[in-house]
Amino acid sequence: MSDVVIRRAEFDDVPALAAMRWRFKVEEDGDEVSRDEEQFISECEGWLRTRMAGPWRVWLAEVGGRPCGHVFLCLVEKVPSPNPGSDELGYVTNFYVTPEHRNRGLGQALLDEATSYARAHRLDTLIVWPSERSAPLYRRCGFGRPDELLEQPVAPR
Repeated sequence: MSDVVIRRAEFDDVPALAAMRWRFKVEEDGDEVSRDEEQFISECEGWLRTRMAGPWRVWLAEVGGRPCGHVFLCLVEKVPSPNPGSDELGYVTNFYVTPEHRNRGLGQALLDEATSYARAHRLDTLIVWPSERSAPLYRRCGFGRPDELLEQPVAPR
């Protein structure tokens, strides 16, 4: 893995990030994707530029200088408390490694970067809703089931 680089994504990386988001969703949703690729990528680029200037942090994996994976971390403010502790937690999402680069340690390296950032910035907790396929990686990296998390889906299905 000597030709692997894991780094914070920059605004110049937005086109590659948007293209990988398309690839990720096509792989995940298959025939259910109903949007035009070019239109989606253009809209996604605008969304990324705005969010990366705000609460979103993104790490990019490159092999041989070519983007092949990413992980997103959204900083979520907590209501202030009189007790000491962090005022933010992190929501980990949009974690993707291209199929041809999987099982080479890139996913763990990306997640390690996000976790290092969380520790360095004293975030309270990292949360994630893993897919069945990604859950073992998250568990290997220290994520576990919380005792009290509750979820209520509200979007129509």
